[in-house]
Amino acid sequence: MKKKRYDTHWMTGLAMVAAIEVLLTATGIGLIPLPLIAATTLHIPVIIGAVLLGPLAGGILGGVFGLCSMWNATVNPTLLSFAFSPFLGQSLSGAVKSVWIAIGCRILIGVVSGWLWLALKKFKVNDFVALPIVGAVGALTNTTLVMGSIYFLLAPEYAAAKNVGMEAVLGLVMVTVTTSGVAEAIAGAVLVTAIGKALLHTPLGVTRKRMLQTGAR
Repeated sequence: MKKKRYDTHWMTGLAMVAAIEVLLTATGIGLIPLPLIAATTLHIPVIIGAVLLGPLAGGILGGVFGLCSMWNATVNPTLLSFAFSPFLGQSLSGAVKSVWIAIGCRILIGVVSGWLWLALKKFKVNDFVALPIVGAVGALTNTTLVMGSIYFLLAPEYAAAKNVGMEAVLGLVMVTVTTSGVAEAIAGAVLVTAIGKALLHTPLGVTRKRMLQTGAR
């Protein structure tokens, strides 16, 4: 009976956070179009979901984030939307790469955040320390994996979109990682701490703590 109750809480929580992801996308709050790329806040629910529901849920929510990103890149394209949508006319190889960048990288946000939270809780790290660490690392996982994948998989296309030579691509990617990445890490640390701390006191958060005490992941 206890396991069934935990499963119900888990599935309900997963559905709620996934609905928030879709709502943020539909309203435009989650993906803000910029000249070259869309800034995002969709990684925040993924990280919080991973904390509250575990790495598996985090991975699923990351997949929802990726699908939302792919949809937005397809219907509201920017110069770099080819990196996130397989439907913009590139080759089969390019389409596969864009699926990895849009979905694969985002799945790993939830997985990394979920397992990092479990590791910190195993060593009994206080929530006010663990939450900002997970928020910052989760945000950096998003920026680093996406921009790193663009560099290693789509550098010629990126150079063409930016109208620069191939020798300038690494520098531009590093600028994005160190500027946007740091800003998103700070925002992730603050938002995940504020929202996560509040949610840890809800029935869902209390249930999650009990699951961890019984060894559930």
